[in-house]
Amino acid sequence: MGLYLLDYGAGNVQSLANSLTRLGHSFKWISSPTDFDDATILIFPGVGAFGHAVDCLQSRGLRDPLLRYIQSGRPFMGICIGMQILFQSSTESSSPGLGVIPCPIEEFDYSDKAVPHIGWNSADLTYPTTDAAEPIDPAHYYFVHSYCAKYAPDKYPAATEWVHSTTQYGHELFISSVRKGNVFGTQFHPEKSGPAGLALLDAWLRNPDFDISASPTPRVAPVLKPKHKLTKRIVACMDVRANDQGDLVVTKGDQYDVREKADSTSTAVATAGQVRNLGKPVALAARYFDHGADELCLLNITSFRHSPLQDQPMLAVVRAAAECVFVPLTIGGGIKDTVDPDGTKRSALEVAGAYFRAGADKVSIGSEAVYAVERLRAAGKGDGTSAIETIAHAYGRQAVVVSVDPRRVYVDPATYDGPYQDEVVTGLTRDEKGKAWWYQCTVSGGRESRQLSVGELARGVEALGAGEILVNSIDRDGTGLGFDLDLLNLVKRNVRIPVVASSGAGSAEHFVQVFQDSDVEAGLAAGIFHREEVQILDVKEALRTAGINVRIL
Repeated sequence: MGLYLLDYGAGNVQSLANSLTRLGHSFKWISSPTDFDDATILIFPGVGAFGHAVDCLQSRGLRDPLLRYIQSGRPFMGICIGMQILFQSSTESSSPGLGVIPCPIEEFDYSDKAVPHIGWNSADLTYPTTDAAEPIDPAHYYFVHSYCAKYAPDKYPAATEWVHSTTQYGHELFISSVRKGNVFGTQFHPEKSGPAGLALLDAWLRNPDFDISASPTPRVAPVLKPKHKLTKRIVACMDVRANDQGDLVVTKGDQYDVREKADSTSTAVATAGQVRNLGKPVALAARYFDHGADELCLLNITSFRHSPLQDQPMLAVVRAAAECVFVPLTIGGGIKDTVDPDGTKRSALEVAGAYFRAGADKVSIGSEAVYAVERLRAAGKGDGTSAIETIAHAYGRQAVVVSVDPRRVYVDPATYDGPYQDEVVTGLTRDEKGKAWWYQCTVSGGRESRQLSVGELARGVEALGAGEILVNSIDRDGTGLGFDLDLLNLVKRNVRIPVVASSGAGSAEHFVQVFQDSDVEAGLAAGIFHREEVQILDVKEALRTAGINVRIL
């Protein structure tokens, strides 16, 4: 008897387990249909595609026992897909839901916003209350999804009685939590929503029978506001590699060179050529979580990335970081089809799955995305075998980030008539006036250029199923000159998925500039945070002062 978690075989359920352990709640896993009989409280955390979740439940004989558990009146909480599966259907799949809530799950409208909906947004209660037993408060929570239950009381009146909170994204209202009787569900991820999310989980577990319908507060009908409350995200990135002594350290390059350079000082001469060591990855991750980072990114740039499932030290780093970090964690490096030293073949999906089980929420794909788009352009369509396609199919596009490494190629604006005329940028600043260039994609950490423009790559990875693009700049990396706004705006014009700005940040003002002068959804930095030249809180205060919506702890 007691608290059980349902793992249907996909997504990062370890994050919820880590959250419950942090809160001091013991639990067991549902491992067979008979375990439902022993559960007195059940949480179903889900990440990924609706149809994949339903099919996994069905194939493992868990669907009908789950429905019987919910109908029994015992407390149930569903998270993300775990909430969506309560609905009757989803336009994402032909597989039916449980039909507990008479309303479909539908895709967001792309016309006025980037999709997936990724980031921190508010959950506005339909029954505002000051009761301490109410788990949801006005804080921001972390969302990551392309499909939702749209708030449509005229169209689905019977579903309205389930609505506990709504959230606005663009000019759409959707149901962000449901609560009725023994059932509680959230579209957002409390286990990835920092202190507010941990407080929500703890409040519900301590009083899962709280009856909102008994509240004397009248129901407040949700209405569209002029602007949604989605925040801009600040991401702290850590490049992790083995130093010359074999220890995993966080490093940072200048234009992708991570080794120390010699100068006239004796200290620099002594360390010249060594891997730049800026700290231990787990300690830095914990520090950035405490300082209010909205997301963290660990990029494995060691030789182990060629056989990532053999890289036990990196997997251990991910596990340890996930135990102390309760915001989204992206892992990159080696997410591709590989062959172990003993000849065992490993698919990109298998590699991603290992990272997800270790505690990652998203995976970042680099060079393999370039090769996949080259194949896409040659064949006219995807072949379904690329890392992007296979991982997105199993875990949802929101789990796939593509990291691009473009470099400027200068051309004569008066005579250039090459294939990238539509992407040629003309310099307007004093230092760049009269110059023109296009952005060429690279692989292998910028060491090899490909005949592919950044616009072609961006459109291609979106078509293959990527949910987000991390835009680096080889030209700006480590310079502290600010983000490459021309590059970012070019990418944003070519895609409808969220874009993360990277490379070049040297001050808090650079983040203000990138959010004011481009429509990117997030800004990433590494070295300035590692060296404590700029604090995350300083960045957020500067953004708030500028009237830009951010999450403040």
